[in-house]
Amino acid sequence: MTSTERPWHKYYGDHPVDVAVPDQTIYESLAAAAAKWPQQTALVYMGKRLNYEELLHEVDQCAGALEAAGVGPADSVTLALPNIPNVIVLFYALNRIGARIAMVHPLSSTTEIAHYLRETGSTFAVTVDLFLKRFGPILEQSGVSRLVVARISDYLPKLKAIGFAATKGRKIPPIPKDDSRITTWRDFMRSAPPPSTYARHIDPDDGAVVLFSGGTTAMPKGIELSSGAFNALAVSMGYVIGVKLGDSVLAILPVFHGFGLGLCVHTALCGGAYPILVPEFSVKVYVENLVKYRPSIIAGVPTLFEALLRDDRFAKVDLSHLERAYCGGDSLTADLKRRMDTAILERSGHIELVEGYGLTESVTACVLSPLGNYREGSMGVPIPGMDMKVVDPETGNQCPPGQDGEICIAGPTLMKRYINDPEATDHALRRHDDGSIWLHSGDTGWMDEDGYVYFRGRTKRIIKVSGMSVYPMQVEQVLEAHPSVTQACVIGTPDDYQMSSVKAYVVLTPGVTEDQEKLRGDLTAHCRTHLIKWAVPRVIEFRDKLPTTRVGKVAYTELEREHLAAAGGPAAPPSASTF
Repeated sequence: MTSTERPWHKYYGDHPVDVAVPDQTIYESLAAAAAKWPQQTALVYMGKRLNYEELLHEVDQCAGALEAAGVGPADSVTLALPNIPNVIVLFYALNRIGARIAMVHPLSSTTEIAHYLRETGSTFAVTVDLFLKRFGPILEQSGVSRLVVARISDYLPKLKAIGFAATKGRKIPPIPKDDSRITTWRDFMRSAPPPSTYARHIDPDDGAVVLFSGGTTAMPKGIELSSGAFNALAVSMGYVIGVKLGDSVLAILPVFHGFGLGLCVHTALCGGAYPILVPEFSVKVYVENLVKYRPSIIAGVPTLFEALLRDDRFAKVDLSHLERAYCGGDSLTADLKRRMDTAILERSGHIELVEGYGLTESVTACVLSPLGNYREGSMGVPIPGMDMKVVDPETGNQCPPGQDGEICIAGPTLMKRYINDPEATDHALRRHDDGSIWLHSGDTGWMDEDGYVYFRGRTKRIIKVSGMSVYPMQVEQVLEAHPSVTQACVIGTPDDYQMSSVKAYVVLTPGVTEDQEKLRGDLTAHCRTHLIKWAVPRVIEFRDKLPTTRVGKVAYTELEREHLAAAGGPAAPPSASTF
C-alpha cells in the first residue's frame, strides 16, 4: 500500500506522523511534558493527585534510588505490579537510567515469574505486598539480589492510607524484616540520594521495555520494544483520539499490557492528559470512578462493556462527560457495539464505542475504526504512520481486496525482537521487496477496497479469555506434568461473558482409578498453582483417547467442532489479537 493509498488520509487528514515522532526516550517525553505543563494534573489515584512537576520529581528520586542500589544501563528489572503510582514512577525512572523494564502480571504463578526473571536476566524486581508470596519460593533460585515491595497504600492520601491499613491492609501478610534482599518501597525511596545529572544512557531506538505475550511455545514470549515505538504510538494515537490538555483516561486496563501502558498511560501523559489509576477491577469500583471523576476517555475489553451493561448501577450513570470510548483486546461483536452505543445515548452521552486491533508486537493498537465511519465486521483502518497489507502465506504476494491471507503490519511501533528467540524473530519480522520490515501477525483476514481490515481468525492457537491471552500448549504441558495425566488437549469454548473459556480434554494414566470428581478438583488445583487464573480450565472432560490427524498430532479442531455441535450453536466469532 503506497503512501497515496493509505486510508487514514481520507479519515484523519494528511498528518505527517513519520516526521513528527520526537527523537526522545520515554523518560525524555515525560520530562518535556512536565516542562510544558508543570502544574497540570498528571496522575490520579484513589483521591491522590500528582501534577507533572511532582510526578517527574518522584521519577527522578526513584532513579537516584535505583542507581544507589546498583541498577544501571543494560540491567533488566522486572515489575510485577498492579495499576498503582509506583509502577508509573518506576517505568520512567528505569528508562531514565537506561535499564530495561520487564512488565509482568502480578497474578502470574510462581512458575511463570521464574520464567520471566530467567528470560530477562533480571537481578532486581519490584512487586506488591499482596503478592509477595509468589516470589518467596523462587527468590533463592533466581538471580534477583534485591526485591522492593510496594504497598497499595504507598501513595494514598493520609486518612485513606490509615483506613486501608485498618481494613483490607490487615489481611495482607507483613513484609519480612529479616531478609536483607527485601526492601519496602518507602524505605527504598526515603534513602535515595539525589539522582545524578541526567545523561542519555539509551537511544530512542534501543530496546527499552519487555512485555510478555504469547506464542506457540510452552511459555509466553518476551517482546522487546523501544522508546521510539512507544513515542510513535503516543503521537499517532494522540492525534487520532484527539488527546488534549486536561483530558482524563480511566485507566483500569493493566499497565503490564500494551493497551493499558501504551495508550492509557504514555499516550495520555505525552498529550497533557492524565490517567486515573484503578488497581483492581470490579464493576462497582468502575462505576464509582465513572461517577466520581467523570473521565473524558474510557477504554476496555469487550468483557468490561458486557459487565457494565449487565449491572444495575451503570443504568443510573450520567455519561455526558465522555468524549471517546475504545474497545480492544478481543473482537467487538456488532451486537455488543449496538447495545453499548444505545446505552451511552440513554445516559446522555453523545459518542460511539470505537473498535481497534493490534498486537503487543506493535505495542498495542495499529488499526482503529474511524469515528462516524464504522463498517460492521471491520476493525477499521491503519492508524497514521502504520501500513497494513494482507499477503498469501504461501507466496508472500499481496492479496487483492476481498481475499483472505495473513495480516502484515509495518511502521514505527513494531517490536525490536523476541528476546532469546532469533528464529521466532526472523519468522515474524521480514524485509519485503519494498525494503520495509513487515510484521507477520499470524492472524488471517482481508481488506476491502477502501483499506478497512476484517479479521477472520488466527494461525496461532491462542484463546482470548476476558481480553487476556491463554496459550493452549502451556496449559497442556501443565496438565501433562500431573502424574495422573498421560495426554491433554485444550480448546476455547464460547462464553457469553468472557467471550471464551478454557476446556481441557484429558487422558488419564493407565491404572488411575480415583473418583473423577476428585480428580477434576486435583487437576484444577494443580493448574491454579502453575497458571494465571484465566488459563485454568473451567471444564475438564476425561477421554479414553484423543482424536489425531493423519500425521499423529492431536486434532484439536475436531474437538472444537465436536464441542460446538454438542452445544447446539454456531461457532463463536474469532477474536482479534491483543489491542
